[in-house]
Amino acid sequence: MMQRALFSRGALLAQQATTLEGSLASKSAPLLQRLDRSMSSLPVPPPACMLRPLEAPYRYLFGPGPSNVPPRIQAAGGRPIIGHLHPEMYEIMNDIKKGIQYAFQTENNMTISMSGSGHAAMECAVFNTVEPGESVLVAVNGIWGERVAEIAERMGANVTRMVKSPGGCFTLQEIEQAMAKHKPVLFFLTHGESSAGLCHPVDGIGDICLKHNCLFLVDTVASLGAAPIFMDRQKIDILYTGSQKALNAPPGTAPISFNERACQKMFNRKVKPVSYLFDMTHLSNYWGNDGQPARLYHHTGPVSGFFALRESLAILAEKGLEESWRQHKEVAAHLYKGLEDLGLKLFIQDRDLRLPSVTTISIPEGYNWREILAYVMKHHNMEFTGGLGPSMGMVIRIGLMGYNCKTTNADMALAAMADALKNCTKSKA
Repeated sequence: MMQRALFSRGALLAQQATTLEGSLASKSAPLLQRLDRSMSSLPVPPPACMLRPLEAPYRYLFGPGPSNVPPRIQAAGGRPIIGHLHPEMYEIMNDIKKGIQYAFQTENNMTISMSGSGHAAMECAVFNTVEPGESVLVAVNGIWGERVAEIAERMGANVTRMVKSPGGCFTLQEIEQAMAKHKPVLFFLTHGESSAGLCHPVDGIGDICLKHNCLFLVDTVASLGAAPIFMDRQKIDILYTGSQKALNAPPGTAPISFNERACQKMFNRKVKPVSYLFDMTHLSNYWGNDGQPARLYHHTGPVSGFFALRESLAILAEKGLEESWRQHKEVAAHLYKGLEDLGLKLFIQDRDLRLPSVTTISIPEGYNWREILAYVMKHHNMEFTGGLGPSMGMVIRIGLMGYNCKTTNADMALAAMADALKNCTKSKA
C-alpha cells in the first residue's frame, strides 16, 4: 500500500514537473537554459550578468567620435559572415582599397585598411618606416602628436617634439628649420586635431619634406570626409584615418596609404618592424598589393567591420567628397552661430582653421564643464565631451560628422547646451 502511495505521489510530482517544464519551455526556452546553467557544479559558475540579455542604450553621439551609424551600415555589418580568405572577401577588400583611394585622393597601390582603430594605423605607419636610432620629428599641438612621439620613442627612435599649445599652428619656416637641424626620416602632423578642434594647413609641407628627404606622415582620423585633403597633390607620403568619425562606420578599421617613397623606405629596412601584426610585408600580400599570385594567411581580418567600411566608403562615393566637405562646413557654420548667440566663445578663433567635424568651445566662465556634460547626458541623452590630453579642462567638444552632420542635430545640440547653461550651477566669481 505504501509503495503504491509513493509511486502515485512520485508520478504526480513527475507529471507536475513535466507540465511546469512544458509551460516554461513554451514561454522561454532560453530562460530554462539560463536556469540550468546557473545550477552548474563548476567551481566558477556562470556570472549572473551574462545570464541577462544584452542592453545598449541609444544615445546621440555628438562628441568627437564614435558617431552614430546609419541603418544602412548597421545592416551591412550584420550580413552573414564569410571566410576572411574567400574570393568574395578579397573582392570586398579590393572595393575598400578603391574607396580609400578616392577618399584620400590618391593613386597609391599600397593602400589598405588596418584591422583595428586609428591607433593601429598610427603604429603601422611608424613601425614600418622608422628603424631604431633614426630621427623622427613630431608636431605636437594636441594629444595625437604626443601619442605618435611616444610610439616612436617606444620602438627606439630619436624623437624631437615641436610643441605649441593646443590649437597652435606650425609655420612652414618653423618646420623647415627643425628639419634642417634634426634631419628626421619622418615628420608627423595631425590634419584634424580633434582634441583642440583645429584643422591644420597642409599645403607646402610635402615639398619641404621632399627637399630634406623626409617622409611626411599625416593623421586625418577626425578630418577625412569633413575637410579637404589631397594626398597625391599635397605630396603626403603616408596618410591614415579611422572608420568611426565622418566615415560613418563603427570603430575597428583604419584606412592607410603609402606612396612609392614610403614603400622604398619600409621595404628596404635593415631590421624587421617591431610588430608582426603591423608588418607591411605581410599586410601588402594579404591585401593583394605585392604582385604575388596568391594571398597568404596573415591574420583574421574583421569581416563584419570590412563589410561596414565598404558600405561607408560607398556612401561617400555616392554623395561625393566635395558635397561631403560642403555639408560639414555648412553645418559647422550653423553650429558656430548658434553657440555665439548663446554667448559662448569658440576655442579656435580663426574660422578658417576650425575643424568642421569637431567644434571646441572655451569653457564658459563660472561653470564646471563636467557638470555641463553630465547634465546634457542625463536630460538630453546626448554626448558632448571635454578636452583630451593638453586641452583637458580648456574646452567642451561637440562633434557633428558623417551621419550626424545635419542642421537638425546642430539645433538639438544647441538646445541641450542652452538648457545646461540655464540649469547648471554658475559661480558668482
